[in-house]
Amino acid sequence: MINIYDDLNRLEATFRKTDEFKTLEEAVKIVQEDEEARTLFTNFRDVQMQLMQKQEAGMELQEDEYQHAQKVASLAQQNPKILTMLEAEMALSGLLQEINRVLTKPIQGMYDNL
Repeated sequence: MINIYDDLNRLEATFRKTDEFKTLEEAVKIVQEDEEARTLFTNFRDVQMQLMQKQEAGMELQEDEYQHAQKVASLAQQNPKILTMLEAEMALSGLLQEINRVLTKPIQGMYDNL
């Protein structure tokens, strides 16, 4: 019997060794160690979560909420440490997308001939 979780655990270990993961890990550490950057990012993340929860509940965003979110995002992105972290996160996200593409390739192949 095949245990896919053994392979997934090995993939996780390999994933943690990638340059993309290590770069993000270091960038997160740098933000954590800087109180101003950490506070800016926490505010940014909290606003994002609040807006997502509101949208998921089917509520419409108010103009002042949208403007506040833009202001918080702009402040966070002006911080070079946060910007570096977000760029590293985007690079890692690209790797995750590639992993997802490879993993779903056999499924897509089944549908290609329909």
